[in-house]
Parts: sequence; C-alpha cells; structure tokens
Amino acid sequence: MATPYFPTFLFLLFLSCATLLLLVTVTPSPPPLSLPWQSPSCSIGQSWAIRLRPGPYYEEEGGERVAVQLDVVANRVAEQAGLQSRGQIGQLQGHYLLCSKGGAAASVWGSGHGEVLAAHPDVLWHSQEKVLSRSKRSLAFNDPSYPKQWHLHNVHNKGMDINVTGVWEHNVTGQGVTVVVVDDGVEHTHQDIQSNYSPEGSYDLNSNDPDPMPHPDPHSDNHHGTRCAGEIAAVPNNSFCAVGVAYGSKVAGIRVLDGPLTDSLEAVAFNKHYQVNDIYSCSWGPEDDGSTVDGPHPLGKAALQHGVIAGRHGFGSIFVVASGNGGQYNDNCNYDGYANSIYTITIGAVDEKGKKPFYAEDCASMLAVTFSSGGNKLRSIVTSDWSMKKGTGCTETHTGTSATAPLAAGMVALMLQVRPCLTWRDVQHLIAFTATKADTSADWRLNGAGFHHSHQHGFGLLNAWRLVNAAKVWESVPFLVSYQSPVITEEATIPPYPQELLRTWKVSASDLTQSGLKTLEHVAVTVTITHPRRGALEIVLVCPSGMTSVIGARRVIDRDPSGYQDWTFSTVRCWGERAEGRYTLRISDHQEPSSKKVASLGELKRWTLTLYGSSMTYSEVKARQRVVEEAMSGRYLDSSFSLPCPPGLEVPPEVFSPFTSNNLKFLLLLGCFALFWSLYYTLEVTLGHVDLRTLFCLCQRWGGRRAPRGLRSREVEESLLEEVSREEEEQDSGVELQAVVDSEAKGIVLNRERQEG
Repeated sequence: MATPYFPTFLFLLFLSCATLLLLVTVTPSPPPLSLPWQSPSCSIGQSWAIRLRPGPYYEEEGGERVAVQLDVVANRVAEQAGLQSRGQIGQLQGHYLLCSKGGAAASVWGSGHGEVLAAHPDVLWHSQEKVLSRSKRSLAFNDPSYPKQWHLHNVHNKGMDINVTGVWEHNVTGQGVTVVVVDDGVEHTHQDIQSNYSPEGSYDLNSNDPDPMPHPDPHSDNHHGTRCAGEIAAVPNNSFCAVGVAYGSKVAGIRVLDGPLTDSLEAVAFNKHYQVNDIYSCSWGPEDDGSTVDGPHPLGKAALQHGVIAGRHGFGSIFVVASGNGGQYNDNCNYDGYANSIYTITIGAVDEKGKKPFYAEDCASMLAVTFSSGGNKLRSIVTSDWSMKKGTGCTETHTGTSATAPLAAGMVALMLQVRPCLTWRDVQHLIAFTATKADTSADWRLNGAGFHHSHQHGFGLLNAWRLVNAAKVWESVPFLVSYQSPVITEEATIPPYPQELLRTWKVSASDLTQSGLKTLEHVAVTVTITHPRRGALEIVLVCPSGMTSVIGARRVIDRDPSGYQDWTFSTVRCWGERAEGRYTLRISDHQEPSSKKVASLGELKRWTLTLYGSSMTYSEVKARQRVVEEAMSGRYLDSSFSLPCPPGLEVPPEVFSPFTSNNLKFLLLLGCFALFWSLYYTLEVTLGHVDLRTLFCLCQRWGGRRAPRGLRSREVEESLLEEVSREEEEQDSGVELQAVVDSEAKGIVLNRERQEG
C-alpha cells in the first residue's frame, strides 16, 4: 500500500507559515522610510539644505540607549532652528530640506536660522538655497540674420516652420553627408560656406576644371547656386548672415548652368563624384511658361537611373528637384520630365502661412512641399548670397521653388546622418509616411492605403523632426519591382467634353506573380496623342481603389499642335495601395466652343501602363505606418538605438583624367614661357663672353671709312676684311690694340687727303 504523503505535505506547509508569522511578529520593525519627496511650499530664500553627521544616533529612554532614526534627528534640528523638515532630499541619505514655518516675518530672521544650523553638532553641512539660473539646451546663434530665418524657427506663427531645432539639440546636423548643388556655381570662399565646402565633390563642367566658382555676368544672375548652398550648409556662429538646415554637412558645387547645356553634359552632372556626393540638389528645369513639355533626354534619363542604382555604394544618389514656378501660367509639373521621374524627389512650395503661393505648380507626381516666398507682404527665404558684383554675401529675398529644393535636400542630409544606409526609395517612403497637412482647404484625398495627397501639396509639408525620428527606426524597403502592360496601339478619337475617351487595363494576380509586385509606389502612363491644341486635353488616371490623379492637366497657353510623342506621365497618389485591379484612363477635350468647329479632333495612338512598387504587402505598409508614428516621441534619438546597415556595393573608383582643357592650356603657356626663358638665357650667356669695347671700336672704324671714288663696293669690302684679319692676329693688350687702330685710321685719312688734293 502506498504511503500517504498528502497529510505530511499539509503539515509541513502549516509549520512553515507559522514560523514565518512568528518571525514577523518577534522581529523589530525596520525604521520607517523617509516621507516621499514633496515639493517645497516655502518661498524663495526660505529653504535650507542640510547634511546630518553620519550616525548612528542614540538617546536615553528609561536609562537605556535607544537608536534614533535620521528623520527624527532632522525634525529635531529643524525645530531647534525654527524651521520645518520636508524630508529626505531624493535618494541622498542624510540630506534633508528644511523650510521656514512662517512668511515674511520668518524670512527676516533668516540669518538666525543659518547661525543655529552652523553651530548645531548634528549638522555636517548646510546651505540656504537660492534660485539657480539654468537655460534649456536650445540653440542660439550669433549669426545676425538667423532671427529672420522664419522657415527654421517661426516665433510669430507657431508651427509654420520645418521643425528642425529639436533635432539640432540632439546633435543631428547632417554630419558625414555631402550635398552637391548642381547649378551656376558656388562661391566656396564665402564666409558661410568655406568651412563646409567639399572640393572632392565639386567640378566646373562649363569651364572643365575642378573649381565651381561662379563667373560674374552682366545681369548678376549667377548667385543662384551660392544661395542654395547657403540654405543647406551655411556655417553657424560665425557672426555673419545665416544658418543652414544641415549646417554640419558638407556642400559641393557642380557648375553647369552658366553655358550651353547638352544631354551629355547633363548626364555627366548627374553622376559627377557620385561616390562622394550623397544628395543632388537641382533647383532648375525646363521653361515654366505653360506650354513647354520637356525633361531629361536619353543620356540624362540613363544618368538618373544609373545614379540611383550605383550611387552611394549602391544605396542610390538622391536627386531633389524643384517642381517649378509656372503657376501664374497655369503650368503643371507633370510636363516637367525631372519632376515627373520616378528617380527624383519633387518638392513644391508653400508660403509662411502654409498656403500655395501664386507661382507654385500642381502635379500628381509631387512628393511634398516646404517653405518659400509668398505674396508681396509675406517674407522670403533668408540665406547666404555671393559677394561678387554688388552682392553683400547675404540676402533676404531668395524666392520660388528654387528655395524649396535645397531646404528639402538639407532635411534629407539630417536623415542620412542617423541612418546612412537609407536608399533613394527609403527617402521617398519616409516623406510619404511623415509629411503633414498644412492647408486644409487644398484638394486632399485619402487613398486606399491611408495616405493623404494633394495635387498642390503632395503628401504634405516636410517636417524635419518627423523625418529624422522615422529614419532612425526605418528598415529598408524591398527591391524595386515593376509591371508593364503591352503597348496598346489604336487610333481612338478623343471626343469633346463632356464626353470622355475611356480606356481600361486590368492587372491580375497572375500578371504580378513573376515580379512579386504587391503594393504601389509610382504609377506611370506613356501616351502618344495627336491634337491640334494639346493644352485643351485633360488626362486622368484612376487606380483600382478609385483614387484619381490628374496626370495631364489643361494648360490654356499651350497651343502646340504636335500633341504628345511617347510622353510619360506619373503619379504618387496611389502610394501603398494594392497593385492588383483595374486601371482606367480618362481623356477629355476641352477646346473652346469657337474652335471646335474648325479644329480637328485628337486621337490616342498608343499607350502603356507601368506600375512600380515592392513586394511589401498591404498589411506590412500599415504596420510601418504604426512604427513611424510610435517613433515620433524622440526616444530613439535619446538612446544609442541603431538598426544595422548592410555594407553596400563595391563600386569601382571614378575615372579621373587630370588633363582637362584648362590644364592643357596652362601646360602650353608654361611651355612657351620655358622656351622664351631658355632663349633669353642663351643670349645672355653668349653676349657675356664678347668684348663690347672691341665691337664698339670696330664699329667706329668701319663707320669712319669711305670708299675712294671709282672704287667698287666689292673692293672696299675686301680691303676691310683684310684689315680685320690683320687686327685679329694682334695679341697685344687692349691699350696697344687701341693705339694701332688709331694710327691706322690716321694713315687712311692722310692718304685720302692726298688723293683728293
């Protein structure tokens, strides 16, 4: 029979509990803990901090010595000094805060409190507390124009700035990042630029030399690149002008806009020093006249693509472009091939009130906006300026989307400091995830993935704090994948409005299986359309979620009869949505009634749908949105938290030829100088060995002779040569030679006189 263990177990459990209860009852209780810290209610100058002498403390009770707690000693000291103990100061054992019991009357006797505390045997140290002057670790710059840089820190209109001072306080200033300004040159000797200038990333493609210094022109237009460079990396605390967004970064210059620009030259600019330069800031593009349709040509397109593939050791060069200033002409940045490219970050403008300014353009391919100038009564951007011509080195009148692209480039530099391995697509994603709505009156639409987008503002206003915090926790997105429909060839007539030409294309799950495309980033449509007045056309793309994009806006000024020849329109308004589904192309003709009767109708010749995105699922996109929002507290900036970065690609070094045209010209001038100097030296050495006195005397002798009448010139020459040969045979001293020459000269003169007589 088994032994009954259960009653034994219950007995042991009861015995253990009884023992613990007995120990708790018999053991004396520990001294009570100090009261929790209380905020002192005493006024300024009526509190004292004391440190008691190390214990233990005892007192007599009934003839026995009993240990006394420190709290009791502190209370006793306070009463003897006419004060009240407020308990232990934090976790500092033996340190107590004492406050006056009364008001003003007690403060009059303040010196008496101190005397009692100073003489008390239990007080090791005491101090009457004073109000300490402490300033927050916010940044203050001595640059005189910094207070005017409202776009960095707007004290008059809270929230209408790029929210950058917070990341500066965490020492995020763009360190280790190089931004290159592709423009008309950069005055790198400028006080605000020189310390942050990167000669390794710079070049002058107009003059074909390494120095991108701008060349003064009659109209003083070549200050543009210097202004943009100042926005990005102007040096702080140099008592001059302003401060850059990423003032810890390096800034380079590629001078290319001060001369004829070709496709090949543009391609070189986009890839110049692309392992040194991380970000390319391009505040330029085709004419913003409301009628131009232009962009990078084949070489420029290839260079952009090559840059995002091989630049930054495979993480991709980041190209930031301005959306354009043709708003007053009803222009649209979808007709700008740089702003329309999937490889660029297109940045528009808002004024200091967050509203779209008159010059800003709309487009479906715009990623975001940032601050620039507005109307006449609104402030412009304050930045560095060139000191050539009449330039003062500082300006308060930098305007247009030319000012927005450098601001955005500077904010991207801040992101790359905390997360250097962000790819070019990571930056695009982070902008879409973090941009905020500034103007609620704009045409905002919420797409199927939860992103707000407006044709006027893109995904919203760039916010440096949100960008940097999101970059800190961002994991790189999967590789870019794409799907392209077949080229759909037809000759479909475009009817007059309100009728529309509708064309659809369904993308099935099987179509996307090979590429693995699941969620969208960019959606592009390439069209060939004939029309007598292309500005009257409106082209709208509808994604499967129902999100609409005006990819081809109407332009009143555009009366070009050539239509569109394989022009690619793009949109980002379907970002994060599922790629599978039906896509609809809507084309309408809005010609004026007076011209409809005489003008022929347009035709859609062919079109192609291209989807760009990744293998991220819809649920993964939503999860990333939550991660980004959770990071906005800044807790990751205060820690050493850092996600691992892949090593990047091994890219062969850039081929560098030292023999530029300017170098060859210099070598030619140097060779000519050496040749002339050699000739001069040869003549000097040769003439230094000739007796000039002899030559002088011979010249006098030859000049004083006259040929006799009837004597032919040849006979005179022969006689002179005979006399010279005789003189060379003389080896006497110079004095004797001179005497002989003189006597012979006298003989010739006497003979001549006899003949004449």
